[in-house]
Amino acid sequence: MVSNPVLYTMKISVSVSTIYHCTLERAFKCPMLCDVSKVHTGFGLMPRVTHCTDDTDWGIKGSSKRVFSAPSLTFKGGESSMDRVIERIENRYWKIEVYDFKSWMLGFNRFVGEWQTTELAPNQIRIDYTYTLHANTWMYYPLNWLFARVFWRAYMKQVLENVRKLAEGAEPYLYA
Repeated sequence: MVSNPVLYTMKISVSVSTIYHCTLERAFKCPMLCDVSKVHTGFGLMPRVTHCTDDTDWGIKGSSKRVFSAPSLTFKGGESSMDRVIERIENRYWKIEVYDFKSWMLGFNRFVGEWQTTELAPNQIRIDYTYTLHANTWMYYPLNWLFARVFWRAYMKQVLENVRKLAEGAEPYLYA
């Protein structure tokens, strides 16, 4: 008798932090409610996001949207993934899931992102940004770990700086 294969799951968490000089509301809302193409602008082999669809209720807990990306060396362009809001605590915390990848992602099957804002003083907001990358193909684990610790951490720092420009500027929100 052959038993079912064991499903291996690895989770790798990566965190980065910074301080923004803006209101708490701007620091909280900009990463999720501004134009995502200005947040995810591409990085190395990571294609830039071009737009989203099916996003009417985006920003509300349980809402989702389809994400589209430009062509890159590793992606032909077009729909790239789905995003879903798992949790939203106003002016404090976002938790989102990126899933249903349309291209091979080194054995990763979903990413869970967290964005936490803490007001230290007026117009001084600490941002704690964490992603947990989930993989279920054990033979890629060393590559997954390296990808998360080197590439994804650098990408997250770029995202923090892109959001800083939106939060500290007058970028309008696209969603409520």
